[in-house]
Amino acid sequence: MTRTLFEKIWTSRLVKRLDDGRDLLFVDRHVLQETTCATAFEGLARRGIPVRHPELHVATQDHILSTDPARTETTFPPGRELLGLMRRNAAAHGIPLFGVEDRRQGIVHVISPELGLALPGCILACGDSHTSTVGGLGALGIGVGTSEVEHILATQTLALRRPKTMRIWFDGALAPGVSAKDLILHTIGKLGIDAGTGHAIEYAGPVIRALAAEARLTVCNLSIELGARLGVIAPDDVTFAYLDGRDYAPRGAQWDAAVRHWRTLATDDGAAFDKSATIDARDVAPQITWGTTQQDVVGVDGAVPDPGAYADTGRRGLAAAAIGYMGLAPGQKMEGLPIDVAFIGSCTNGRLSDLKAAAELVRGRRVADGVRALVVPGSTEVKRQAEALGLDRVFADAGFQWRAAGCSMCLSINGDVVAPGQRCIATSNRNFEGRQGPRARTHLASPAMVAAAAIAGRIVDIRKEMA
Repeated sequence: MTRTLFEKIWTSRLVKRLDDGRDLLFVDRHVLQETTCATAFEGLARRGIPVRHPELHVATQDHILSTDPARTETTFPPGRELLGLMRRNAAAHGIPLFGVEDRRQGIVHVISPELGLALPGCILACGDSHTSTVGGLGALGIGVGTSEVEHILATQTLALRRPKTMRIWFDGALAPGVSAKDLILHTIGKLGIDAGTGHAIEYAGPVIRALAAEARLTVCNLSIELGARLGVIAPDDVTFAYLDGRDYAPRGAQWDAAVRHWRTLATDDGAAFDKSATIDARDVAPQITWGTTQQDVVGVDGAVPDPGAYADTGRRGLAAAAIGYMGLAPGQKMEGLPIDVAFIGSCTNGRLSDLKAAAELVRGRRVADGVRALVVPGSTEVKRQAEALGLDRVFADAGFQWRAAGCSMCLSINGDVVAPGQRCIATSNRNFEGRQGPRARTHLASPAMVAAAAIAGRIVDIRKEMA
């Protein structure tokens, strides 16, 4: 019987089929973050239940943690209670904590691949929707709610309805100046934010195979923005090279055995998908969002659409509302639009390769007058590696703020916010109303696009910068 990659992994972790039609799955690794675990631990205490397998859990501080370079756990007052609760709960249950003082601290979806917590063929869960990121390594990353966090802590299992399968095939090749972020934003724009609803998406084709490991993580990160349950890419030699020597990766004979098994994790020839789509990468330009969902996106050389051009009346109304919120007008060109804030970071684009790409655009130049520009590494290790390469000096000399690792301006719950009415270009994954602060206006783009905009003080086409 032929099977998809998703089906192979899912069935290998199946404990039993429940009477209500859900599947009970074993969870190989569970990563905790401070905003969704406090209530779960409280529930365990109330019922007198211990953590079933503390050795399969880790905790990290990221969402509500200050990114001030001189921060402590108490620097951002609204975060003190949750961060303190995480520390106490982790200690009480024997769960390793990667706090502000730990070299392993960072955003959940950055440290999970970086430390080898996510491995091909495993199921990794976290109380955060963008856990799908680890699909870039051939793992099933499943975002869960607080009640499910409690269930995993208590049982090391998770009950879910099996999603349908979808494959997105990418033909062609990416042009110079076009990144993985542009590829997935273009895909969301083409297919829509509900294209993957109820599905597990496999990304495949020559374009995906040509991507570096960290670029694959970026693609899978935005699976949730297609409405999908998760996204996954079959592991290969690129994956194995990335994972070799990571803290939690197997070593010696166990590594050799693992790689032999991981090579079997590919969709069988002839395996059927419930849904499929094809994207031609030759059509992809550097992308920029104009509205308040990720499907509100165009090439940087494009313009804000006319809502009347949409056949669907619902889409027409949403587009008109988004244009109004963003302070734009139908037909307005995206290139040349002034910005107030530039943010480079997040679980989408806070890795070393992202910072390198941005640094190439700013080296020897200066941030435009009146622009606030931040670079926030996705982990303490990324920060250390970037500083070893001198990237911190490149950004600081150009007028960027060089921050400590954390979620930062991706969401406005840690002190890094965009002021009302200000326009921010960001490498993060969500441009919803108020996501970066009340009445903040967010445009999503790649690290290079954000870096170039910070220097110019406006949205620019990086292909012209490279000419």
